[in-house]
Amino acid sequence: MAQRVLPEGRYSRQSRKPLATWARWALLAVAVAVGAVIAFVGYRNLGTKPIEAKQTAFILLGDDQVKVSFEVSRDQPERAAVCIIRARSKDGDEAGRREVLVPPGNDVVVETTVLRTSKPPVTGEVFGCSYQVPPYLSTS
Repeated sequence: MAQRVLPEGRYSRQSRKPLATWARWALLAVAVAVGAVIAFVGYRNLGTKPIEAKQTAFILLGDDQVKVSFEVSRDQPERAAVCIIRARSKDGDEAGRREVLVPPGNDVVVETTVLRTSKPPVTGEVFGCSYQVPPYLSTS
């Protein structure tokens, strides 16, 4: 059997060449951009938060009340904040909820509040905090 010979000049040897230099740079730029986006999203979601709170203690005051103490750390102590405190019943349902105003003050403050509950509580906890204080909680 005879070997096939391709016509001269029709199929250049350049088409079999690896990626051109500009294509390599373009792929590198895309990879760097994707990496930057992933780093930014990770920083926004996993980085330090401007305001954080943690429960320090809770005391059951009967079948319809729980006293919750919590510590609030914030990066802007001159701003008021609001924290949502909740109580849970034995079955895991939310049995009570309260918004607590944290006035401007120190970087770290300890607050205490009493929640009324609809079911016998088994725990009290901090749901979360924010600098977006509703007007009805504002002291001004």
